[in-house]
Amino acid sequence: MLLAHPAVLRDLVEQYETLRVLNAADGSPEVRQRMDDVAYTLCVSTGTRDVDTALIAARHRLPGARVEDDSVLSASPAPGDAVAPIGAAEAGSGEALPAA
Repeated sequence: MLLAHPAVLRDLVEQYETLRVLNAADGSPEVRQRMDDVAYTLCVSTGTRDVDTALIAARHRLPGARVEDDSVLSASPAPGDAVAPIGAAEAGSGEALPAA
């Protein structure tokens, strides 16, 4: 999958956040349409299907993001699955956590 450059993602996130504020204050059809367009571009740029996930993924790729903290992007464990505490793999437990 092709990934958007972090500068492009930063610009899209900033545009979306600005449009969200404008939409809350104004709610005009033009602002809403532009917001939908930016949301769609964010989804395509991050390989996601909804704007909230796209925003998380975009921020995750920005410089300075804590790349080790992807808990929001991980799938939830199924009922009954054992969940290792955060940092268990680094603590020398001998077991590697499964890849997401």
